[in-house]
Amino acid sequence: MSESPPTTPVCYRHPGRETYVRCTRCDRPICPDCMREASVGFQCPECVAEGRRSVRPARTAFGGGAAGRHGYVTKALIALNVLMMLLSIASDRGGDAAIGGSGFGGLMGGSTPLTDWGSVLGNAIFPDGTVGGIAEGEWYRLVTAMFLHYGVVHLLLSTWALWVLGRYLEASLGPLRFLALYLVAGLGGNVAAYLFSAENQLTAGASTSIFGLFAALVVVERKMGRDISQVLPILVVNLVFTFTVPSISIPGHLGGLVVGALLALVFAYAPRSRRSLVQLAGGAVIVAALIGLALVRTAAIVGG
Repeated sequence: MSESPPTTPVCYRHPGRETYVRCTRCDRPICPDCMREASVGFQCPECVAEGRRSVRPARTAFGGGAAGRHGYVTKALIALNVLMMLLSIASDRGGDAAIGGSGFGGLMGGSTPLTDWGSVLGNAIFPDGTVGGIAEGEWYRLVTAMFLHYGVVHLLLSTWALWVLGRYLEASLGPLRFLALYLVAGLGGNVAAYLFSAENQLTAGASTSIFGLFAALVVVERKMGRDISQVLPILVVNLVFTFTVPSISIPGHLGGLVVGALLALVFAYAPRSRRSLVQLAGGAVIVAALIGLALVRTAAIVGG
């Protein structure tokens, strides 16, 4: 009785191709087109895909994505602030900011139609006789104000601080948590300005968010066991400027500082086992509290 000749293995994905190479994970024959180089030997495409699904993505110490090291959110926020400054200058078609001595487009701190539209304002009667402000339903001002600036110098100071602080915090917290920190701190500063400023006083600037970033940097560094002796003097200097330089919103800066610190504490000290849930819930509670305070202020203005 004659024996049948041994058959040559063929690629499991390409039956017409003979091969003697096998996947080191599943041991199936694979042709050169299906070989994926591995640490030992070769693997088939399916085993490579399965391996990628089983590998957990890199996370920061606070649960954020490692993509934050690229600083994409920081760069996007800077670009948005610059864009809003350009739109602010473009909105000043009548040239009032330049002719009035404040500098082109409010270079030295003048207002423009766009800043009048988007700054924090409780309640006021405009020159054309219309009434506006947060108490009149313009709630968007609590958000838009953190992206508007009174002049190019104001913008440059804010974007420089955002560039320095933002890249580090974004890498430490991850993109989503850093963005939440920026927005919630800015909201906190704007709500504080709404609560404690005159009803007809306009307030704007990214400094509400920037002070929140300063506070978060202190919290993050302490949590990581790092020295904060170089951070505190810079924060103190900024606080001195806040209380001594005219036209700076003290409530806005302090509000951003406090809210930024609170949210950073939630991010940094959430229990590891339920970190994302606690961080989300803590952030939601802070935002809800800020909205509640704004509602109370609105009721006081309308009722008064």
